[in-house]
Parts: sequence; C-alpha cells; structure tokens
Amino acid sequence: MQNFILQNENAVYYECGYSCDNEIFIKAGDEQFFITDARYGIEAKSHLKNTHLIVAQTSLIKEARLLLRKLAPKKLSLDPADFSYQSLKDLTRDMYFSLDFAHNFSQKKRIIKNADEIEILKKAAKLGAKGFNKIAKKLSKIIANKEKISEQRLNFLSAQILQKHGQLGLSFAPITAFNANAAKAHALPENIIAKKGDLFLLDAGIRYQRYCSDRTRTLELNQKMQMSKTQKFKDSKKNEIYQIVLQAQQAAINAVKPGVLACDIDAKARSVIQKAGYGKNFFHSTGHGVGLDIHELPRINQSSTEILKEGMIFSIEPGIYFEGEFGVRIEDVVVVTKNGCEIF
Repeated sequence: MQNFILQNENAVYYECGYSCDNEIFIKAGDEQFFITDARYGIEAKSHLKNTHLIVAQTSLIKEARLLLRKLAPKKLSLDPADFSYQSLKDLTRDMYFSLDFAHNFSQKKRIIKNADEIEILKKAAKLGAKGFNKIAKKLSKIIANKEKISEQRLNFLSAQILQKHGQLGLSFAPITAFNANAAKAHALPENIIAKKGDLFLLDAGIRYQRYCSDRTRTLELNQKMQMSKTQKFKDSKKNEIYQIVLQAQQAAINAVKPGVLACDIDAKARSVIQKAGYGKNFFHSTGHGVGLDIHELPRINQSSTEILKEGMIFSIEPGIYFEGEFGVRIEDVVVVTKNGCEIF
C-alpha cells in the first residue's frame, strides 16, 4: 500500500472528489485525510469521498506534520513539483520517514482513463464543439453585416459563448488569431480588426465536471463559416498549407493503436510536413494528454517512448507556421481503443 501526500488541486480531486486552493491530502494505509482551513470546511464535508476532513486551526503544514507523527509511515511518496522548498523543509523537519520523490506521480496514475472518465471527456468535447459552432455563427453574422471586430473582442465573446453563461469553465484562455498572429502557436489577442477573407485560428476548450476539452480549427473569415475540417481558402498558399496539415493530422490519427510508441505518432505527422518541405515550420509536439489537466500524460512528441494503451486520451494537433504571414493548426482529441482510436 503506497503512502503519499498531494497538494495539486486536480491530483487531490482525483483521489477524493473535492479540492480547493488551500489543501493537503494524505493517504496512509487504507485511510485518506484532507486538510484545509475553515473557509472550505462545509463545502469539503459535503463533497469528500471516503476521506477524513481536518479543518486546520494553524498552518496546513503544521497540521500535516502532527498527522504524520500519529500515522508514522515508513515511506511517503510525493511529487516535488507540488511543494515549495520551504514547505518541504517544514513538513519533514524531525520526521522519521523516507521520502520518495515521484515526478508526475498523479498524472502517471491518471494516464489511462476509466469508462466514466471517457464518457465525461466525450461530453466535454461535444459541448466544446457546440461552442465552436456558435462562435462561427456569431462571427459569420458580424462579417455579413460588415461590423468591426478585433481579436481582443472576439476573444472575449468566444469565452462567453464557450462558458454558456457560467454553466461551464474554460480549459484555458481561448486563442483567437487572425493572419500573421496565427503564426504564433500560443498567440495573445491583439487589437487587430477582422476583414472578410482573413485567416482565423481558434484554439479553445471547456471544462465539464472538471475535465477538459481541447480543439483547434483554422478557417477563412466569411459570412458562411463552419467549423468542420473541410475548409477552402481563396489564397492558394493558405489552401496548400491547410491540406498538408490536414493530411499530417490524418496520418497521425490513422497510426494510433495500442502498442505503438507515442514518438511514432509524432513521426507520422512530422513526416508528412517534412516531405512537403515545411519541417522547420512545425516547431511544437504533435500532441499531449488531456484530462483533469489540459496538458498531462502521455506526451506525443519526438522523444516520448510511452507505449500507447487502450484508454489513453490525447490531442493530435500538427501545425505549420510562417512568421509575419499566417499559421495553420488542426486539433482533435482521441481515445485509444482496442484496435485504433476514436475522435471525440
């Protein structure tokens, strides 16, 4: 039985069904403990699953030290990224147990999703896709009416639409980029005014029951926009690049199945882009795990030797970028199935 201590919110939520921004979770033997302060006591009590609640009267670290003295574990695992250096010093002062520094401890536990998690992530993806369609409809009307809208304004509207008036959360701040700004993989919105015929890249996701969706579409601004992957650009270069990225994504998706190395999925996408002569214009990884964290395991990159297993969920998002001109990225999230994968 592994004894461990956590402070990361999503890691704690995974273990006991509740988390907040001031907490320590300890598992020792068959028992689980959630330490927080009085602000969160009532809420924690109503949500915690199979976990003892301790409302700290002093610092959380001090309460954790007192508890660990009583529990007296011989070994305690933790992710060093969870704790500050000072917290770690205070926690382990005069304690007689060994520490196991387990990097990505929680994400490794969560790398294969169970049936319930898969259904939640599917629902998150559907809700995110509906938001994308509403954004396209709103933007089409703006273009048709020849109204002015900037990246910044569109970013604000996109966030509102995706959150469904507060019913949902955001996986991350949406990326809404026109033309040259789309060449920045994680572009910040600027005061750039949209024009009919401009390239538009939207990368966004929602949180549903704490789990994330993630999606990217690239399209041409006009009065009849839709968020499918079937797109046509009047500019021949943009059209060519879009088709290459689409082929790269499909090649990667086709390669996904249990037993394949994550780096081989990256290689499939990268090979299509390199053969087209744009290898240097694809400067990020092909994908990343998606779950409680928007970026988690497995990593789908050139160096990842992770063996894909049924139930793993990750994005596939190749891109080609031309600084000062434009960028194209297409992204979907997939789940590894028995014989291949399913696109959410």
